[in-house]
Formats: sequence, structure tokens, C-alpha cells
Amino acid sequence: MQLGIDDISFATADRYLDLATLAPVHGVDVDKFRIGLGQDRMSVCAADEDVVTLAAAAAQPLVESLSAAELRTVRTVLLATESGIDQSKSAAVYVHHLLGLDPACRVVELKQACYSGTAALQTALALVARNPEQKVLVICSDVARYELDSPGEPTQGAGAVAMMISADPRLVVIEPASGLHTADVMDFWRPNYRSTAVVDGRLSIRAYLDTLKAAWLDYQDQGGEPFASFDAFCYHQPFTRMAVKAHAHLTKVVGQPLDAASAEAQVADTLRYNRVIGNSYTASMYIGLVSLLDHSERDLAGARVAFFSYGSGAVGELFAGVVRPGYRDHLRTAAHQELLERRREVDHAEYLRLYDVPNPTDGGDHPVPAQTSGPFRLAAITGHQRVYERTAQSAVDGIARAAASAPAATTTATTLPAAG
Repeated sequence: MQLGIDDISFATADRYLDLATLAPVHGVDVDKFRIGLGQDRMSVCAADEDVVTLAAAAAQPLVESLSAAELRTVRTVLLATESGIDQSKSAAVYVHHLLGLDPACRVVELKQACYSGTAALQTALALVARNPEQKVLVICSDVARYELDSPGEPTQGAGAVAMMISADPRLVVIEPASGLHTADVMDFWRPNYRSTAVVDGRLSIRAYLDTLKAAWLDYQDQGGEPFASFDAFCYHQPFTRMAVKAHAHLTKVVGQPLDAASAEAQVADTLRYNRVIGNSYTASMYIGLVSLLDHSERDLAGARVAFFSYGSGAVGELFAGVVRPGYRDHLRTAAHQELLERRREVDHAEYLRLYDVPNPTDGGDHPVPAQTSGPFRLAAITGHQRVYERTAQSAVDGIARAAASAPAATTTATTLPAAG
């Protein structure tokens, strides 16, 4: 029995900041960001966007593509995030409600820095293996925030990926071998009393590369495929140059160093979306997978892809997937590209206003201004409760999708004048 990713979609914030706007504020040439970090833009959340609205937006196309009978087979929702909104209630419960999923469902939030999306994926595979008639909805959703004027500020971003995990998947079969590594490292963490992370950048890069090496060696011990059998490599991307650096490191670990151009070619298509979204923590590696599937000029059917998932603190996992024949028929490439194109650019002043959006703690009634053009929004924080709603655009899109899928009515043909 084959298990894996049957459907996949991503969402990102409604706005973006071009790093050419941020570079003068930091007193540097923009190439420090564009070349040094491999980043061009970063997604910026509107006041009424957060991990819940992004997660629901990413999952909505998957849910709406299922029939009523198929929806009843989605009996688990796993949401991975390190940008949680509550210390007790899972963000996934809000998403479950917004999507109108069946109440007969287990719903859980997972956390371990940027790694937990892979923990959710592996848990989902185990659940489907136990009952192949069921599907599991896995969502990774995060908003990356660092202190203003810090080295991490230009790597900020926001995004979510939703994956439907099933037997006989249409997109990617996940192979069983997996390499693991955990070490207690204080490279990146966020105490409960902080809204931004504490980061040791040099240590974090070293921990990432050490974990990659250890996970690869464990993957080989677990019967994993040799390096030469892989056609593409998909890495966690806190910034896209980190993936390039990681791949160069791995080629040396396995004793097959490649020239810079050849090594970069094996990861290049995984970087395209993250260059203009920024860091999305748990979602970044899986946005890399979507980018690979959407952008590869060659047919990837049968191609083996290596995945390295890293979460500071630190946990890493290296595993593999094989792309299914006919995968292109099930991609959402046009929707993803349209999503990125319709974002609105903000200037630095607006970016600062959105960065400092209040997070009221007094238990009063705090309506949130309607800003996002996405399908879901945070409408208010009242009585210490977050209130979410569908937007007017979501209703319009739903009507359009229903009309497009409805059978055509039988009418007498009428010739009308051209409109343009």
C-alpha cells in the first residue's frame, strides 16, 4: 500500500514588503538581502490575518474539492505551528469550524519549532496506514517575526500549507525510511512572555548543518536510498540561501561534492516561492515542495525527492518521496501564482503599523478592521476570545465555484453581440 500527499495548496498574507524598501533602513545594499539571503520580498499580515486565517485559506481548496462522502473520511486535522494563538485551545479547532468539517473528527495542534509539520505528516501517514479508507488533513501555518533592525528582520514572512494525506496519493508517495536527530541546542527559542524569538544566528546555522549530517547518516542506517538516486532536494528554508548552503554541505558529507552551479540546480525550483514569501517556519519546506512541482520544466513523474525538515532546539528528519505519474493534472499552479500576484505592496511606514498591531489583553471588546482580501479574517478579540469569520470575498468565490461545477442548463441558443 502506498501512502502520501494526495493534494496540496498554500496561502500567504495579503501584503508584502519589498526588501529594496527595507535595505536603506538597515543601511545596506539590497544585494545583501537578495544575494546574501536569497530573499526578494516578505509577506506581511494584515491586521485581521493570523495563523488561523492563513491555515483555513490554505486548506479551503482541498476541502471544497471533496464530495460530501469524501469529506466524511477526513477524521483528523493536524495543525503544526510555532505561532500559536492560545496556550490551551488548538488553532486547528478554529480552522475546523471555519471549514465546516464534520464534528466526528480529532483535531490537534503540534509544536516543535519549524519541524512540527513533518511530525504531523508522519503521524498522518501512520493513521492512514491503520485505516486506508480515511484521510488526514495536515496544515502548517506560521507568521515569522523578529525584532526590528535585527539580522532576522529581512527573513520574516507568513504562510501556510495544507496537505491531504491518503492511501494511493495522486502527488507524492512518502517512502518509509526516515533519518532522525535530536539535540538540546539553544539556537532559537521564544519564551511565553515574548512576541519575537531569541536567536543565536551562527549557532543556528551550525546546528542546522550538524543535524542534516546526523539525519542523513541515520537515514542510511535505516535503509534509505543512496544520494545518487535523488533527483531533487527540498530543505527547510529560513531563507533560501540556507537551502543552497545545506545542499553543498550534504554533497560533502556523502563524498560527492558538486560544483556550485550543479548543486544549486538540484534545489533551485524549490526556492522560487519562498524568495517572495519569506520564512514561514513549519510551512517553508512544504512551500518548497509546491514550488518544485509548480515550476519544474521537466516531468517529475517517478522522480525521487529528498526532504530535510529542521526545527531549532533542535530536531531534524530526513526522508524521501516519489512523485506520482499524472501529478501535473492535480496541481494548483495558476491559483498559487495568482495569489502571489494579487498581494498589495506596502511602504515602510505601513509595514511598521502592521508590525505593531495591538494584541489586547484587557478582556474588552476590540473589533479588528477589515483589511484582508483573503477568504477568512479575525473579526474581533472580545472577552479574551478570538472571533473569526468568512469574508465577503469568500462567499463570492464559493458561489463562483458552485456555478462553475454545476451542470449546464439546457436552453435554446441565442446569438448575442460581442461585448468588446
